[in-house]
Amino acid sequence: MEIRNVHANGVEFAYLTMGEGPLALCLHGFPDTAHTWRHLMPALAERGYRAVAPFMRGYAPTEVPADGAYEQAALVADVRALHEELGGDADAVVVGHDWGAFPVYLTAGRFRRAVALAVPPPGVLGSSFLDYDQLKRSFYVFLFQTGMAEAAASRPGFFDNLWRDWSPGYDARQDLEFVRRSIGAPANLSAAIGYYRSMLGTTPPSGRYPEVESKVTGPVLYLHGAQDGCLSAELTRDAPGLLPEGSRVRQVAGAGHFLHLERPVEVNRLILDWLGPASSAELTQIRPMGFNPGSGPF
Repeated sequence: MEIRNVHANGVEFAYLTMGEGPLALCLHGFPDTAHTWRHLMPALAERGYRAVAPFMRGYAPTEVPADGAYEQAALVADVRALHEELGGDADAVVVGHDWGAFPVYLTAGRFRRAVALAVPPPGVLGSSFLDYDQLKRSFYVFLFQTGMAEAAASRPGFFDNLWRDWSPGYDARQDLEFVRRSIGAPANLSAAIGYYRSMLGTTPPSGRYPEVESKVTGPVLYLHGAQDGCLSAELTRDAPGLLPEGSRVRQVAGAGHFLHLERPVEVNRLILDWLGPASSAELTQIRPMGFNPGSGPF
């Protein structure tokens, strides 16, 4: 596992990479880092892909973008630019979890295969987001619109409790250490919160990026943990009608919001079965592999 840098869409991105072959772009969410793909990346590499997991804009060691833009259109522009700068071709695939899933839906047609985890397709959240039980789960979204956001999120235990509520029973200590390294500094924390301020319009669009139509652009495998404490698994009920023909929706039993970390064997299998072999690779037996995050700060 190596860490490298690439300049894309005006941002200096740091990324983890493993393997050789067609690009497999892996996008993390909140509050998380590129290390979230430590189980999937070795499996992708073994299958014949070049797995690349960038730290998203504002998440150190990626730089805080000078334009301060965190709207959906900026994330889509990032994915398109990363695809190009990293040498992605017609065999490239994309996987996104949480915030990383949003641009997956809107760029799926650019990739041979696409996978979204833990966030339903556009159109589902519009109505269900206002259900009382979901509003309780989403308290942090509204907190993040206020001037108290940074102070609250930086208090001891805030992220720990989010992970505990979203993925009950999962030991997130290693992940939380990665999170602290990545968005522990004030500028990075404000960047991570900035995604939510753009989401509800508290921060208006920067105007730097063309407006993106909220339409899924290609078939997607959508996976959701049955015990997700962040976004209810009931949201998967309406998803099939909002996805293009050829898409697939699966709930993963016994998993919460971070399903790819809680049930890596099953989730890896579902993803790899959907992606198929890389164009130049033979099918191999996929097995969970160890991951050494290294001794550096990230």
